Formats: sequence, structure tokens, C-alpha cells
Amino acid sequence: MEQQTNRTIAIVGRPNVGKSALFNRIAQRRIAIVHDQSGVTRDRIVREVTWDDRRFLLMDTGGIRLFDGTHENDAIEMAVRDQAAVALTDAACVILVVDAQAGLQPTDEEVARLVRKAGRACLVAANKCDLPKHDVAAHEFAKLAFPVFPISAAHGRGVEALMAEALKALPPETEAERAAKAKPLRVAVVGRPNAGKSSYINRLLRSDRVIVSDVAGTTRDCVDVPFAIGTGPTARRYTLVDTAGMRHVHKIDTSVERFSLFRSEEAVRECDVAVLVLDAEIGPTTQDKHIAALIQREGKACVLLINKWDVARAQGHTETAALAHLRELLPFLRHVPVVFMSAREGYNVRVSIDAIDRVAGNQRRTLPTGVLNRTLLNALARIQMPGREGRHLRFHYATQTGTNPIIVRLFVNDARLATKPFQDFLIRTLREAFDLEGAAVILQFRSRVRPGDTKPAEVADGIANDAPDATPRRRPLPKPRAKPNAKGAKGSARGKNAKGIGRAGGSLTPKSRRPKRK
Repeated sequence: MEQQTNRTIAIVGRPNVGKSALFNRIAQRRIAIVHDQSGVTRDRIVREVTWDDRRFLLMDTGGIRLFDGTHENDAIEMAVRDQAAVALTDAACVILVVDAQAGLQPTDEEVARLVRKAGRACLVAANKCDLPKHDVAAHEFAKLAFPVFPISAAHGRGVEALMAEALKALPPETEAERAAKAKPLRVAVVGRPNAGKSSYINRLLRSDRVIVSDVAGTTRDCVDVPFAIGTGPTARRYTLVDTAGMRHVHKIDTSVERFSLFRSEEAVRECDVAVLVLDAEIGPTTQDKHIAALIQREGKACVLLINKWDVARAQGHTETAALAHLRELLPFLRHVPVVFMSAREGYNVRVSIDAIDRVAGNQRRTLPTGVLNRTLLNALARIQMPGREGRHLRFHYATQTGTNPIIVRLFVNDARLATKPFQDFLIRTLREAFDLEGAAVILQFRSRVRPGDTKPAEVADGIANDAPDATPRRRPLPKPRAKPNAKGAKGSARGKNAKGIGRAGGSLTPKSRRPKRK
């Protein structure tokens, strides 16, 4: 793995002073979770950002607490402190965030001592100075012996001056770094809580990059981790995204966990390859099926990792039997490669990277138009075309219109006749013919009328992918309106229609008030 560049700005401070809010303000996106609850951020959140046309890495850290002997046994709190210490080592400039409304606290002095010990350039951001009259409270932090900048992360006040000074501490970008800025492959590692997602990333990096704990819900934010195999222009570059465990929405009882679920779903939408981690001891659950369906609906390439295989192997399970059982429980993922892995022992970790590269390459495949049409025509010649009311589907031609995911547009006589089983058959045919293992394939049907057609078909679109609920539904036709009265809108009180049978729309006069007939 390549060494991380030192063009990094780290944001540190005690809990609940506004570090994540400042991180989002500089990144100009809602990346880190901002909440009134103390200690929401735990891992180091790294994102490449651009400020004043200068690119650098921005790092958010968890709140550093002042330990008095009562928290040393808390593994998560100690891990947060270790993550912040590593951030100080990796950064070229440190922004120490303090709360101007609360004043100078002993924990602020402790964090400043850790920054001085690391020997990094430091700027103090006195947050929550929303108005100019609040700037007076920022003078108290001059005791920390660092330049002080009154800011408001919530409103953006003072952030320009702070960043102008922070960028001066960054080294210039080299030509090699500028050439290596090719877009890396974005890999989202998703799954249920405690499936081993963070352990897998740490095993890949061979370091404790993200916090690992037996406590469910340890990871809350989506943590981007740069990763590269090799050096130079031929290096394979990745961005590993460690996500929070995705529980069922009905089992979520806190707002922080709900925000974590939203971030995880967003990570799936933004990734190139989704790695679904399953627990070998528990097997695929209903929630795993929901996550897999989300991946398929978003049209993402997918790899299945069966973690903790060392435990299952010790219990006498074999990969052949487990794979057959897995294909039976998850039939809509038969095209996805499965890797049996142990993050603790490192078994098949390198094989998982090869599988990720393979499905990412398949996701970007370009299918030749001539071969694509011949493949479909040969497949359609072996089956009976679907139809309805004596009218059958006729295939004209097909062409690929997109990659990542692979989108194939098929022109037919009537797109409404393409049933879900027929679409699944075509997708399986394309996978087998072009070896599209793990890639998402989406079919788009377009109605087209040929000159020889005697009955023109209505234009209708049908879209199909691998998701279980992707069946195209036909929109119901609007109900016909009631015919007007023969006498027009101002008809008789009895409301006779044109044929004189009954009332067309009913009478507006109550029956008790109608004049009696003489």
C-alpha cells in the first residue's frame, strides 16, 4: 500500500464542540453526522475536498475526552483517542475546534498539549461565534499559544479566513501526486451489524484503521479509506467505504442510528462495487436479503463475502454445501461471486480483491452491437414469445446505451408485452453469453412501429433489472367521464339522461323538498 500524502488537514477537539459541522462546511457536503448527542463521531472520516482550487484531504476525528481513571476500561473511548492520535501524526495542519460559548476547558488544554507533542502546525477555531459580539469570547483561547480564529461552522462565518491560513501550512502538490489523481474504484462494504465489515477493512490495510468492537453499532459514519495495490501509474487504487450496520428500519429507535442508515444507503448509491458481508455463523437473514435487494435496485456490481469462515469450517461445514445452500436462499444473486473469508485469520482476503476487480471490469464492459443482436435472436428462437389477447411480442433489434451499470435498450412492437419471466430469461442469456459475473444488467424496452405493421402499438416503456421487485407495472387507464344530460348542464330537476332512463348524476334537490306533482 502506498504511503498517504501529507497534504492533510485534521480537525480535532473535545466532544460536541462542532468538529463535524466544520468538516461538512469545508467539504461543502453533509458527510459527517451532526447531532447534539456527545460522541457521535468515532472513526476518522477522510474526504478529498477542494478549497480555493487547491485539493487536499480533510479529516474529521472523534472527540477527545479528559480521562480521569474512570474511562480507561472503555474500549471504544480508548480507540477514539488512538484514532485522534493517528490523525495528528498523519496531518500537515491541525484545526483545534473549541466552544467559544463554553469558554476554555481543561480538555481543550489537554488536546492542545497532544498537538504540541505531535509537532504539527495548529490553528484554533473558536466555534459558535455566530455574531460579531461573540468574538470577544474567543480571546480567552489565546492561552493555548496558537492563532485563534472566531468562526461559526453552522453559518460559515469566519471559515474563509481560517482556511486561508490553514492552506499555507500544506506542502505543494507534486507532479506524481497530480498524475495519480485518477478516480479510484469506490467499494462500499455493507451488511448487518457485527458482520465483520470493519475487521475486513483493517485486514486489507494491515492496520487498525477503523474501530472494531463486539458492541453492535460501533461504526456510525461512512468512513472513506484510500487503498492502493502497487505504485506508480499502474497502481490499482480503491476507496474503501466502511458503513454502519444496516438494521431493519422498524428496529431503529434512535435518530443517530437512523442517520447512519441513511448514510449507508447513500454509500450504496455512490459506490461502483458493493461488498455484502454475511456472517457464516448466522447465515443469510431477512435483513441481508433487504440489503441485497437495495444493491440490485441501485444497479451496482456486487460481491458476497462470507466472513468468519474459520468458525464455520471448525464446525464441519464445507464451501460446496454452503454455496449450494446460499444459492437456494438468495436465488436473485446467483450471478454474484461468493468468497468464503476469515478477516481474523486473513483467509481469502486477497481473493476478495480479485473478485472486486473482476466484477468492476464486467460492470464497465461494452457489448458489440452485432454480437448482442445475434445472441438475443438465437435465444428468442428457442422460446415462445410472450403475448396477450392474441398479440405476441416481436423483437426488432437491441443496442447498449450505458455502462456501470450495463444498460441494454431493446426495440419491440409493444413494450407492455415483455413479462418479468421473459426479462429474467434475457438477462440470464446475456450473463452466460458475455460472462457478466457480478455485474448489474438493466433492460429498457421501447415500442417501435415498423412500416409493415397494420396495427400501431401504443408507446410504452418497460425497464427490468435484477431487483426482485423490478417488474414493470402498467398504469391503469382513466375512467370514462359520465355523459352530459340531453338538456345540457342546466337540465331538469329529475336529471333525465339522453335516453330518458334514470338520473345521470342524481338530483341536487332533497326528495322531501321536491314539489309534489298535481
